[in-house]
Amino acid sequence: MLKDTHAFAVKGATVNRPANMSRANKASRATNVSRATNVNRASLGLLLSVLMLGGLNVSAQAQDSPTQSAQTQNTQAQSAATTSNADQQAAAQVLDLLNQYSSDADWDKYFALYRKDGIFIGTDASERWGMAEFEHYSRPTKGWRYDLTERHLIQHGDVIVFDELLNSPAYGVSRGTGTLIKTDGNWKIAQYHLSFPIPNEIAKSITAEIKAANKQ
Repeated sequence: MLKDTHAFAVKGATVNRPANMSRANKASRATNVSRATNVNRASLGLLLSVLMLGGLNVSAQAQDSPTQSAQTQNTQAQSAATTSNADQQAAAQVLDLLNQYSSDADWDKYFALYRKDGIFIGTDASERWGMAEFEHYSRPTKGWRYDLTERHLIQHGDVIVFDELLNSPAYGVSRGTGTLIKTDGNWKIAQYHLSFPIPNEIAKSITAEIKAANKQ
């Protein structure tokens, strides 16, 4: 039987199938397929749009992230530098006042710059004093003068170590080294060491005199 024939036998009679029904069914199927295809295409287009927008958003975030991170790090670095500069300026002022108060023999203000557990190390090998001993030595005197020539400060958090060259009318070039610790929001001297630097050219002759003096 040919697939295109539209007639078939029923009990000896010939019945014609309407050709237009077959065409209508085919047209309906074609329409449904077309609609389904259009729906699928629309859905695929929407999905692709969402994915593309998501990709653009991720890309934008990826591009912004290093910039924002760099800006944050920059701000933090500037803040840290500002704090460090302010701390070092405050610590330097403490050391300036130390020299001023010792020159004026203003011992109340002078010793207020030290921590209570502070240590002063003098030029003599025996001079390692706590605050009570140092006050006992200092208060009867008329003070001493050391003028600043050069100073270096290095900060480690709430600790600053320093070294400075001084000029004394009595002794000439002198050196102060020590440590300040931030205490209750203020910089206080934890240790101060005063010494007389010896030029290398005369170091042996000077140390020979020291050795001789120690033997006496």
